[in-house]
Order: sequence, then structure tokens, then C-alpha cells
Amino acid sequence: MNAPSFLKGLLRSVVASGDSARTAERKARDVVALYSALLSERGEVSGAALAREALAAYEALPGNALKPFINLLAADFSPDPAEIARTAAAYRQAPSPSNLIALQRAVEPPRQELFRRLNMAAGGTAMLVGMRRRLLRELKSNPHWLSVDADLEHLFGSWFNRGFLRLEKIDWHTPAIVLEKLIQYEAVHEIVGWQDLHRRLAADRRCFAFFHPALPDEPLIFIEVALTNRISESVQPLLDPDSRESNPARADCAIFYSITNCQDGLRGISFGNLLIKQVVQELGREFRRLKTFATLSPIPGFRAWLTGIAPELAAAARGAEVAEQLKHLQDPEWFKKADIADRLRPALMALCAYYLTEAIKDGELLDPVARFHLGNGARMERIDWLADTSKHGLQRSAGLMVNYVYRLPDVERNHETFVRDHQVIASHELKKLARVCVLSRKTDKG
Repeated sequence: MNAPSFLKGLLRSVVASGDSARTAERKARDVVALYSALLSERGEVSGAALAREALAAYEALPGNALKPFINLLAADFSPDPAEIARTAAAYRQAPSPSNLIALQRAVEPPRQELFRRLNMAAGGTAMLVGMRRRLLRELKSNPHWLSVDADLEHLFGSWFNRGFLRLEKIDWHTPAIVLEKLIQYEAVHEIVGWQDLHRRLAADRRCFAFFHPALPDEPLIFIEVALTNRISESVQPLLDPDSRESNPARADCAIFYSITNCQDGLRGISFGNLLIKQVVQELGREFRRLKTFATLSPIPGFRAWLTGIAPELAAAARGAEVAEQLKHLQDPEWFKKADIADRLRPALMALCAYYLTEAIKDGELLDPVARFHLGNGARMERIDWLADTSKHGLQRSAGLMVNYVYRLPDVERNHETFVRDHQVIASHELKKLARVCVLSRKTDKG
């Protein structure tokens, strides 16, 4: 290779890279200048036109301009610290309503008003949700963006409250654009094509989703339900596209086997508890025979937790024996070998019960699904052995799943007990199972 030519090529690459970075920075500043103009605009009609222009300008930004753009949003549209200090001092000296209002105005970032004005343009809500989705992907490496994220989350909490949400039943007659989104977004049990989706929307199934007027073809969250004659112990029969349909009128149990949040940009905005409660009411009106409403839920962090507790297991009485048994999980076919599965079952079931009820970090249960359902007022009913033997199910939870049961008369009391008193509402059998875990310090009494 000719050394001078190589160096010239490298120099051109560096210069081009520098030009690209400068171009991205300049384009980001141009958009922010447009946003500043939008914020100072007082006319409603001209403001709406400027909002449309600002929206188009953001959408035209190249990918490498996102970081300088968010940096400018964080720096240029934050509250004035001096004004906050002045109004806070005035309120401290005289806590009058007028001084409180002045303080509230001082602490509200101009960004929030900017986002409200951007929302005036058609497509503004979708653009802001998309902006937050992109921001969240890089938030960990850019902690100074936290204030921008907080402003968007605060506004979305108002814009996406229950009063604006529309519950819709999804069936085979739903527009194809929405059905395609279900296949795309399903995060719990993959939908493998149209035949699979068709079975999940059959007569003995139900699917419901929340929609928002500003995102008419975008489900915010959806839930899939199987109408059965008992609480399901395995998800495989529910996911079998060739399974025979049953008569939904004879069902006495509704199994919620999948719930998916669709919009990453709305992370932290709670829809699930509202959705489950409303779906229970809808199903109760449609099917009078339904007596039990339960989930068949994944345990997404169980296998990772098992890996992390190796030192704790080694120090526990009988822990070394259990740790030796757990080595069988490294065999991807372990669950098909009856002798190995039988030996693993007691230890795995007890460890899982302990994980679900006792494993805590920063004062909260480790398992996010348990936090969600217990926080909604459900009761942790039963752990199901080898309930999900898919590759994904084995990797994240050793094939185990758990049933949470919603009994409407108990929901509010259970919710209060979990949220206020930090007590896990679980069946006697499941608590007993947790107590026989080698990690448990509780006695197996009562």
C-alpha cells in the first residue's frame, strides 16, 4: 500500500467526518431556532402553521443530528435558576396564592409549552412519542437528557389518561393495518403469521386494545384472552394454531395469556391495570358463566436470577446439592428427560416461589410481572411446571409460568395491601412452597 495515499485517504475521511458532525450540529441548531420562534409566537393560526413547519423540520433531521438536537433542548429550554430562586424566596416570605402561581410558572420548563405547541400540528403527538422513544434508547449514556424525558412523560401522563383512551375489541374484521401491528408488537408469545393470528382471534378467544384519537391505527396496549373451562397450566395448547375451538358460551374461566405494551415512547405511562379491569367487565357482561379471571404469566427474570444467586446458594444448607442439580439446565433438552426433570422439579419450583415472593431489590419485588399484577390487586395463585417449553420460555424462566387470579371483590383490598403494606398476596400453597426453598429463612409453619 502506498503510505502517502493511505494517509491522504485517512485525512479525507477525518475531514468528511468532521464536516458531517458540523452539518448535523448546524441542522440541529436550525430546528431549535425554529422551535424558539414557535415558542414566542402568539397568533393561534400562525402558531399552528409554524408548528407544522417545526414538525417537518424535526422529521427531516438526519440520525446523527438527534444527539445535538436533544442536547440543545436540554440546555436552551430549561427553567431559569435565578427566577426560581427569586420566586421561591418571595413565596417563602409570603406564601400567598399569587406568589405560589409565580413559583409554579418559574419552575415549569419552557420545553413543556414548546411540546404543547408542537402538539397543535397534525401528527404532533406521534412525533413526540417517537422522539421520546429515540431519546430513551440513549438516555443511560446521556443522563443530562433526563429533564427532557421527564417533561415528555409528564405531558403524556395527561394526554393519555383514561378519558382519552378508547377500548376496542380486535377480531378478524379489524382493519388489516391494525392486525399487522399486533403481529409486529406482540412481545410475550410471538405471532407466527396470519394463521396463528386467525386462531388467536377465533370464537373462543378475545383480544382487546386501547387506542388514542391522536394515534388511530396504533394500539397502545393489547391483551389476549382464552375462554376455557379451568385455569390453564400450560401456554402451548393456547398457542397451538391447529387446536380445536371450544364453545365460548360454556366457558367458566378467562385466561389472560399475553399483554403487550406497544409504544416504547410511552414507557412509564400505565395502561395495563385499566385495561385488565375493563376487559374483565366486558367479558363478564358478554359471558355470564365466567367465574374466574386469571393470567398465565411469564417469569422473565427467573433464569437470570438463578445465575446471580450462585454464591448465596453455595453458602446455604443443602445449597451445594441444589446448585449441582441446576447444572442440568445447561442442557437445552433437559425438560424432555423425565428423570432429570423429576429431580429438578422440587428445587426449581421452590426457588421460583421464593423468587416471586421474597427476592427484593431497592424495596421492590424483582419480578416486574409480579409487581404489575399484584399492584393491580391480583392474587398470586400457582406456579405451573413446564408451562412454556418454547426456546424463549426455557431461556428466561426454565419453562415455568405463574397464574395470577383477579377476584373483583378482593381487587381493591389486595392492591392496598401490596402497595401500602408491601405484602405479597399469594395462595397458601405458593407461600408454603417458598418456605421450603433452601434460601428461605422462614419456617414451614401455618
